[in-house]
Amino acid sequence: MDISTTSAASAPSTGSSLGRTVRAYVALTKPRVLELLLVTTVPVMILAQNGLPNLWLVLATVVGGSMSAGSAAAFNMYLDRDIDAHMQRTENRPLVTGEVSPRGALVFAWTLAVVSTVWLWLTTNWVAAALSAAAIFFYVVIYTMILKRRTEQNIVWGGIAGCFPVLIGWSAVTGSLSWSAFILFALVFLWTPPHYWPLSMKYAAQYDEVDVPMLGATRSGSQVGLQVILYAWATVACSLLLIPVAGMGVVYIVSALVFGGWFIYESHRLYNRAVRGTEPRPMRVFHASITYLTLLFVAIAVDPLLPF
Repeated sequence: MDISTTSAASAPSTGSSLGRTVRAYVALTKPRVLELLLVTTVPVMILAQNGLPNLWLVLATVVGGSMSAGSAAAFNMYLDRDIDAHMQRTENRPLVTGEVSPRGALVFAWTLAVVSTVWLWLTTNWVAAALSAAAIFFYVVIYTMILKRRTEQNIVWGGIAGCFPVLIGWSAVTGSLSWSAFILFALVFLWTPPHYWPLSMKYAAQYDEVDVPMLGATRSGSQVGLQVILYAWATVACSLLLIPVAGMGVVYIVSALVFGGWFIYESHRLYNRAVRGTEPRPMRVFHASITYLTLLFVAIAVDPLLPF
């Protein structure tokens, strides 16, 4: 047999295998969650600077924050691999399919945690690095290990981890925190339940099967809908606090009112459909929440760049 022919035939298989492995490890970081990190971090840095910050600083913060969030996600998949195997929504995750071993995922998670903390310390400041490490701890220990399988309020307090990117972005620019940063933190905190609870409604049967007490699986549609309404109103009210505290202009004011009003409308629509006994269509609110937060933070980024 011709050796060169054999080598040529095996090369695509090796390359394909390597590509699958790389994609599997990338999947451990939950790339869709990383998109949300970008949406919240960069606009906050612009607001903190009251203009365009140093682009290297932005890049360094985004890279460090992405590694930090990826680490938390990888730890989460490692710890939740038992229940992920029994849920249709998560059955294709790398640890379930066997594309990544538990040991490989754990090493990967720890590596990202250490590298991200050191990276942020060296390229931004110790405050951002400490907040990054705290975010990983909160998501992995407080949410995944302690709250997720014990209380239906898991996403409320566990969602605090998702609020840290705004603090990291702000502190990367200023080296400290301010009332504006804490309002943004509270905004994301209040937004998380009405964002995630509709998703838990859609997958209620799967959460119930694995005994994870997500609110959407433990309460009726009308009860969940009412909670979504209350948190949506609180989120929009919190967004308005930024106007006097941070001196926001016309672009942000209009955006907060218009997009916030739409978010609240979709929340009420979910509740009304649930009360009437019709299909509540929770994913409408889930997708609306993402669009709302994205557009609001775009307004946060644009507003400081304009003279009005």
